[in-house]
Amino acid sequence: MSSPWPDSPPTPEQRAAFADAKPVPYWLDALPAREPYPALTGKTDADLCIVGGGFTGLWAALHAKRDEPWRDVVLLEQETIGLGASGRNGGFVISSLTHGISNGLSRFEDEMPELERLAAENFAGFKEDLTTHSINCDFEETGELLAILEPYQDEWVEEEAELLRRFGHEVETLDRDAMQNEVRSPTYRAGIWDKTGAGIVDPGKLADGLRRAAIRLGVRIYEHSRVTGLSDDGATVDVRTAKGRVRARRVFLGTSAYPGLIKGMSRYIAPVYDYALMTEPVSLTDIGWQNRQGIGDGANQFHYYRLTKDNRILWGGYEAVYRFGGGVKPKYDVDDKVFGLLSQHFFTTFPQLEGIKFTHKWGGAIDTCSRFSVFFGTAHAGKTAYAIGYTGLGVASTRFGAQTALRLLKGEQSGLRYVNEKPVPFPPEPLKTAVIQLTRNRLAAADRNEGKRGIWLKTLDRLGLGFDS
Repeated sequence: MSSPWPDSPPTPEQRAAFADAKPVPYWLDALPAREPYPALTGKTDADLCIVGGGFTGLWAALHAKRDEPWRDVVLLEQETIGLGASGRNGGFVISSLTHGISNGLSRFEDEMPELERLAAENFAGFKEDLTTHSINCDFEETGELLAILEPYQDEWVEEEAELLRRFGHEVETLDRDAMQNEVRSPTYRAGIWDKTGAGIVDPGKLADGLRRAAIRLGVRIYEHSRVTGLSDDGATVDVRTAKGRVRARRVFLGTSAYPGLIKGMSRYIAPVYDYALMTEPVSLTDIGWQNRQGIGDGANQFHYYRLTKDNRILWGGYEAVYRFGGGVKPKYDVDDKVFGLLSQHFFTTFPQLEGIKFTHKWGGAIDTCSRFSVFFGTAHAGKTAYAIGYTGLGVASTRFGAQTALRLLKGEQSGLRYVNEKPVPFPPEPLKTAVIQLTRNRLAAADRNEGKRGIWLKTLDRLGLGFDS
């Protein structure tokens, strides 16, 4: 049972590489300082009140004003714009709405042609919006590179490539030599380069660009305005904060992994913490990587990594940490045990970069749901709608999620099960923690056992949960 990752603990040198790193997201730290928007005080009316200043809420604000410029739109953010998952992710832009084709086929096989069409349309719209609204976010349409690390994964190469081609993707399969020509690592055996609907972006700049565009269109933004409750007042919904109130004709919730504001909403979400390191700028002479693809490996416990504009390497993933009760708290943003593993695995992948230091280390909560892709719902007789559950692949799909939920607020119906059905809910605590930890344990065991899924994972597959990444 081979694995490229050492069995021994991280070395002192590997720990020293991140010891002085700033415990903040690189993307947010690199943004120019600005004065925060004021908190909401007193009472105000709005045609649309958006809760959440991440990608979902910002796309909703932008498109609500684009479609109906007369509409008065208020956006409430409990901290500052982009501080949550939107400013902490890896910045991979993937067109898929279903967390990949395989995951989509396991749940919405009959709808996949339509969902892939909508995904391509949304990806094109994403790029168009960047141009239309002059959002400079270092977007590069590089494609996505899957790194094959272990012998049992070799047979996946042609299977995965054929599946992607079946849905119209341009794909290049890479043997060991070709993969090494792309990116040099002793861990690589082969690779799959999907050149369709994938790229990288600076997510901090994207959130900031969406904020600027929304302000230009007349959206009213209030920061440090945590919503404490919602109530149906008949013709309107009352949105309450600590010091203010919005009386809104419609409400849009883009709350990601944070506690839901509608009864029962949190049953569908497990806030799972993901962690990342960012290096100082590196020389590509040592590693190649001239085509700058975003990279992920083929394991259940996988790493994801990419270059920044100035050739830093973001290195994240592997461990996904759920804590009892599922809280989203600042104290969870740093986990030295996980950072130690990430540093060790980074230098195993790129031993030629020994001596490189990490400048930033951070974590953030992913709004994980059991189907691994966004789901939708309404409340208050259709006056409130939400889009949550992106499970780490929301940079592009939040745009689709926002547009879909806005249509629900207009009373428009969808014929797609993808829109109309919710995922299987998680059980209540303490069973929720037990199920998630057991699943994590069995996924790691499958990685150690040549990818073979045991009884527990096969049971989840049969139930349509299909935890596979």
